[in-house]
Amino acid sequence: MKISTKGRYAVRLMYDLAMHYTGDWIALKDISRRQNISVKYLEQIVRQLSICGFLKSLRGPKGGYQLARDPKDYTIYEILQITEGSLQPVACLDDPVNQCELYQECPTIEMWEGLGKLIYDYLNNITLADVVNKARIRGGNDFVI
Repeated sequence: MKISTKGRYAVRLMYDLAMHYTGDWIALKDISRRQNISVKYLEQIVRQLSICGFLKSLRGPKGGYQLARDPKDYTIYEILQITEGSLQPVACLDDPVNQCELYQECPTIEMWEGLGKLIYDYLNNITLADVVNKARIRGGNDFVI
């Protein structure tokens, strides 16, 4: 499994919003500068995250973006799921009920299910607040994932 650039940038965008939140709206151009991601690319990502209710936005000269929830209420898994879709290691595990006709006799399905569970357990137990706290301990405002 490989996380796409869009997925990695979505986590960095959310991190930046959490790290720099002061109560004011944060402009994409500021995130772009700090994270070295083009505004055009960030616009695509904020659109997805806004539709899913992860971000609040305000138009206008004093506008920008804010997290819709507290950073501790976002997991890295759910952020990546928005941009990546399924995070399962094999396609036959994408559906809640496996549709593969070979599922019952598949000699490797338990391995793939185990890997999928490890990915879920790991990423679902890291919150945006955890990433911010780790960055603060390291002494950086511009931690890059």
